[in-house]
Amino acid sequence: MRILVAPDKFAGTLSAVEAAEAVALGWRRQAPDDEVDLAPMSDGGPGFVDVLHAARGGDLLAVTVTGPTGAPTPATVLVLDGTAYVETAQACGLHLTGAAGAESATTRGVGELLEAALGTGVSTVVLGLGGSGTNDGGAGLLAALGATADVALDAGPAGLAGVTQVDLDAARERVGDVRLVAASDVDNPLTGLFGATKVFGPQKGVGEDRLPVLDGWLEEWAGATDRRTSLEKGAGAAGGLGHALLLLGATREPGIALVVDAVGLAERARAADLVLTGEGAFDFSSRAGKVPSGVADVAQQALRPCVALAGQVLVGSREMRALGVESAYSLVDLVGEERAFADPAGALAELAERVARTWSR
Repeated sequence: MRILVAPDKFAGTLSAVEAAEAVALGWRRQAPDDEVDLAPMSDGGPGFVDVLHAARGGDLLAVTVTGPTGAPTPATVLVLDGTAYVETAQACGLHLTGAAGAESATTRGVGELLEAALGTGVSTVVLGLGGSGTNDGGAGLLAALGATADVALDAGPAGLAGVTQVDLDAARERVGDVRLVAASDVDNPLTGLFGATKVFGPQKGVGEDRLPVLDGWLEEWAGATDRRTSLEKGAGAAGGLGHALLLLGATREPGIALVVDAVGLAERARAADLVLTGEGAFDFSSRAGKVPSGVADVAQQALRPCVALAGQVLVGSREMRALGVESAYSLVDLVGEERAFADPAGALAELAERVARTWSR
């Protein structure tokens, strides 16, 4: 049999590359004659650059940028065939904000990453949005590119209180004719009931009582920049980084679709007999632009069965099949939560070995 292994990261434990390797190891133990093709995936969030580099190669440019709390933070830009790829979570990810939280966290480092990408002379820069711990409407990014205002743009959303005037000319001039692409499946606006703060703020440690305050700061920011842009789909992605990129003329593309195309997943699925995917928690959120649903769509189009391996499976069989997944298997159910976190690679390999007993010929 030919097996295509296309998982996302297992958040907090394994990168997508590590997860794919663990699945392959376990599968080969049970079915050593099967041909296993590894295609680690990303939806634009953490692991975006690693996944593309593993699939396509290219040159990695190491840079040090300002983290969300101001600390120097290592990051990389992938340069490949005239396009630079940036993973915004490397500069403003939730794992970097710590106890400081979203109220003072800045996206200045994302702007510095973009500046580094522009400096390579490429014609296109693709920014993977996802996993952010910030909520500043992209003000820090714009400041790093030269934007100015009557408030501090790199002091997090709290710094935007009272903003009335913003000058984006220098930032837009720095981007020039370079095409910007925001790789994200989030279609939320910047503010309001379905905006960046209300929907994603709680995941970033914003208390219920503080949500209206942060949303109010972003309302002021939207009024001082471009209200119409703030209402566009995707403006609320990554705590409003989408808004800043749209102000700079970016277009928006689904992150998972971009990676599917970049790694040639459709062709590889047609060459396989079975497609495996997975992520840390396979739940209802897996429907909207996440890796398992994207991989399952590709498998369906190729008329191949798709099976998911996950840390936890939190959907029933009916919902699973609606996503295009034939079966899903849980690490926690097999080895227990303690072992799943203590030895995630070993546990995932063990799960893959178990699944191979059912699915391999």
